[in-house]
Amino acid sequence: MERTELKTVVLDVDGSVGPLAGELRLPLQAWQEQVRFGCGLRRFARFRAALDAQLPAAHGTALMGSGDFHHLSWPLIERCIRQQALSAGRPLRVVVLDNHPDNMRFPWGVHCGSWVRRVALHPAVSHVHVAGITSGDIGRAHAWENYLTPLRAGRLSYWSAGVDTGWARRLGVAQAFRGFASVADLSRTLARTLREQPQPTYLSIDKDVFAPEVVRTNWDQGSMREGEAMDIIAALDGQRVGSDITGDVSAWRYATWWKRWMSAGDGQDTQIDAKTLAAWQRGQHALNERLVQRLAHGG
Repeated sequence: MERTELKTVVLDVDGSVGPLAGELRLPLQAWQEQVRFGCGLRRFARFRAALDAQLPAAHGTALMGSGDFHHLSWPLIERCIRQQALSAGRPLRVVVLDNHPDNMRFPWGVHCGSWVRRVALHPAVSHVHVAGITSGDIGRAHAWENYLTPLRAGRLSYWSAGVDTGWARRLGVAQAFRGFASVADLSRTLARTLREQPQPTYLSIDKDVFAPEVVRTNWDQGSMREGEAMDIIAALDGQRVGSDITGDVSAWRYATWWKRWMSAGDGQDTQIDAKTLAAWQRGQHALNERLVQRLAHGG
């Protein structure tokens, strides 16, 4: 399990993560335009190789910067599987705290909203729980965009609050949906479930799961409180074998036309004035410090 002496790693792709005590910072900004939001699988394989070459054999929580880079969890999770010698006989559970399912169709490889399908179908992963969803991405209007294979296979569950997911019954995937009256109810049930069903677990936190009063991101946000997330983290004490954090804020204008088009269609705001950006990043940094400190204990 994670140990307190392992260094926190910053995958410094966009310069958004402030300095953290005892960190190891990997200079990856040359990759920003190439992998930000998404990219083809060949390019992603090249990035993965560059990342593997720089990562230490073992490390603590990884911070990846903007939520535009959440697909970097995919190689981190596969690396965790290899390091922990996990397999179908001793599988990994993945818990993702996110306002979005990250299981959406993407035609050009992998992006920050499609990576969960690839992790869920990995033979050494027993199940992926994406929890804290309040986004309409799993509502009726966007039902067709969700990959159904991991939902039908019993490899993926959505934990949501306030979203009408009645379409799931009609398509035979209702068992993969856990709907709650509030994120508070959701968080309590998830924490209890994780405690009662212990197994090696990788935890990925996208800070857009939090209410805007907790921290500000440039994606539409959920309503989780910091204490609710801390309770979920505590429920995994003794079970966590890896973790990452994303959802920081950075300003960026994509050079690639389809990234500009798709990110705008997803409601992303990448053009933030300098004063607002600085204020949001201060709040982000303070939350990062608290999350990293908590994750460094109880692994």
